[in-house]
Amino acid sequence: MTQRVLSRTRLRAGQEAAYEQLHVAIPPALVERLRAAGVTNWSIWRDGQDLVHLIEVDDHRAMRRSLAEDPVNVAWQELVNPLLEADDDYSGDDDGIPLVWALDGQA
Repeated sequence: MTQRVLSRTRLRAGQEAAYEQLHVAIPPALVERLRAAGVTNWSIWRDGQDLVHLIEVDDHRAMRRSLAEDPVNVAWQELVNPLLEADDDYSGDDDGIPLVWALDGQA
């Protein structure tokens, strides 16, 4: 079953345009690595400096572990992290933002 994980990051002031430009098209090799790690979709919304990520993935923790030292992802993070207030090194047991309620499952 696919997991849907919501997470957030925050841009450094003034980095909004650079972040969006970087994401016009991510490198094909990164797309391959994400898919190999079980990601079926990853969407990002921006509200000012706040970024909200919806990640659809087979196993979120396993995906993060597999990408933590992947050279393609490490190179991508070296481009993205300077634009963010806090680096993401893919370590730890991040489970994203906890779900409180969803219309799905309501009678």
